[in-house]
Amino acid sequence: MPPKGPGKGKLPIPLPKDMILKDTEGKTWRLGSQIGQGGFGLIYLASPQTQVPVEDDAVHVIKVEYLENGPLFSELKFYQRAAKQEHIRKWMNLKKIRCLGIPVFWGSGLAEYKGKSYRFMVMERLGQDLQRIFEDCGSRFKKETVLQLGARMLDTLEYIHENEYVHGDIKAANLLLGYSNPHEVYLADYGLCYRYCPNGNHKQYQENPRKGHNGTIEFTSIDAHKGVAPSRRGDLEILGYCMLHWLCGKLPWEQNLKDPVAVQSAKTKLMDELPDSVLRWDSPGSSCSEIAKFLASVSGLAYAEKPKYQVLKKILLDGLESSGMCYDGPLEFSTAAASARNHFPAKASRVRLPKPPPKPAQQKGKKPQGEEPACQNKVFLGVTGTELLGEGKPSTRNRRRPQAELQQYTELLSAPQWAPLPRPSLNPVQQKEDVGQEDHSSCLSRPHTRGTRRQFHMEEKPLRVYTTCQEPEHPKKSDHHCLETPVQAERGKQQKYSCT
Repeated sequence: MPPKGPGKGKLPIPLPKDMILKDTEGKTWRLGSQIGQGGFGLIYLASPQTQVPVEDDAVHVIKVEYLENGPLFSELKFYQRAAKQEHIRKWMNLKKIRCLGIPVFWGSGLAEYKGKSYRFMVMERLGQDLQRIFEDCGSRFKKETVLQLGARMLDTLEYIHENEYVHGDIKAANLLLGYSNPHEVYLADYGLCYRYCPNGNHKQYQENPRKGHNGTIEFTSIDAHKGVAPSRRGDLEILGYCMLHWLCGKLPWEQNLKDPVAVQSAKTKLMDELPDSVLRWDSPGSSCSEIAKFLASVSGLAYAEKPKYQVLKKILLDGLESSGMCYDGPLEFSTAAASARNHFPAKASRVRLPKPPPKPAQQKGKKPQGEEPACQNKVFLGVTGTELLGEGKPSTRNRRRPQAELQQYTELLSAPQWAPLPRPSLNPVQQKEDVGQEDHSSCLSRPHTRGTRRQFHMEEKPLRVYTTCQEPEHPKKSDHHCLETPVQAERGKQQKYSCT
């Protein structure tokens, strides 16, 4: 373990932009802008091209902490022991998967600045975290998206577990979309990971009240509430709670988060009464049957027992197959379910994932539309979605959605995002410009710096409606109907006023 000193747990003094760092293999890296911070460290853009400033679309980041801090040291050891790229590629070949959600590790080293010692780690850059997307989408994900995320995280956890580690802190804030491919999802932040099986010897089950309630209180496992060392079944239990939260938007113990003992009791009750306890938690428009089966299977595991990952994955894939979705297909985030829950039937919008700034190399070699972008550790195996899914029985359970209501809900999902107000007929030029335009609004855009072509058209040339005639040189605005006064009639004036 790293030495412990008085600076432990403090954010470091920011390093200057354009500072050059050298990793343990002698490779140099140039610091760019700071783009974020964690509980103990700072995150900077970085580039191996030290002769020029780091661009905003850099594909590397550097995490920096004080040398005496523990989380980055633990994360670094995980990558060095368990996440070597050649091992990841072999695993993907063995399991026939296209991408494994573990970020690429590029190097690490030590640095000095103003008399302080720093540890840094170079990683691939990732995109937006799921917690922000979840909040922007009304705190609810589509069922198909939940099952996709769960199945992909199962693949990631299986690899981690096979390399003697558990993550221990799975949650939306630690799940990030790919920067170059936003349809890939990565499990990040291994600062709290734990080596549960060093050299093949599993840790013994032992409760320790002094270490109780570790982790994120909403999702941490019952074992962690009791102070037991993290295990594989704990990771899977946490993933089950996450899926339940993403699908239903809430958890049974959310009102008692300040009381860890009450949260522990609620989780114990939920796990003891499976599957009925989860099925009762169904929210309108969703069915938790797959999550109920998943958690029921996890609850039957012994502390040191190896999970049957493929059995658990098949539970989720059967739900995806019945919906006509693919395990490794595009991730879709929609506010339609949240709108239905809040009784706003007139709106249903689909979230479009943010696209990273285009890179010159990408613009030159742009792929045809419909071809799946490659992630950095992806291996193309020629495996179709059907082969990955295998044969499964479609799920027929739909507890609270009668057929008539289901049809209404289907129509809701296909409804346009907004209904435009009636507009007067336009001249032929305006009609031609407005044909075939789409609404590209997104609940993820923050702030709204983009507008549709129609919006730009409206800003450049405001639409004017005239009741009688148009006087473009001296338009007059009025809040009432334009009428000819008696005095004007007597004077014989033939003036006509226009309303804009």
